[in-house]
Amino acid sequence: MTPSRYRPNVGVVLFHPDGRVWLGKRAQTPGPWCWQFPQGGVDPGEDLEAAARRELGEETGARSVTPLGRMDGWITYDFPAEAQGAKTARGWKGQRQAWFAFRFEGEDAEFDLAAHGEPEFEAWRWGYLEEAPELVVPFKRAAYEQVAKAFAGFAAKRS
Repeated sequence: MTPSRYRPNVGVVLFHPDGRVWLGKRAQTPGPWCWQFPQGGVDPGEDLEAAARRELGEETGARSVTPLGRMDGWITYDFPAEAQGAKTARGWKGQRQAWFAFRFEGEDAEFDLAAHGEPEFEAWRWGYLEEAPELVVPFKRAAYEQVAKAFAGFAAKRS
């Protein structure tokens, strides 16, 4: 793996105080694999936690958060051949992600999916960390399994 071919990216698992997680339904994306956590690119020279907070705010409107933890190292995944978009056009083979866990300390009314221009998500819900790998697009599934395992200690269990 050549790190420079992988776009630097951050991902955020936002935990409700009861241990459920915030799941966003990607805008204009048909099911069944249209749900994911907030994530996005890191600007050159940007601190990774600052990037995670920025992306969370831009994609969800959430600002009332407390850090819980960060996964060690990076998780990488390749873009599938059918994902011929702007990122692959710029020469990226995939993404390398630093993942953060935050606890949400605000009220649900704080969520504003159009907080920063064109929305990434068209809907959201509180769900369970263990279900996230089943809901995300298949090429991100292995990454989500690693994230779910790393942050399981913060999570509520499905009954």
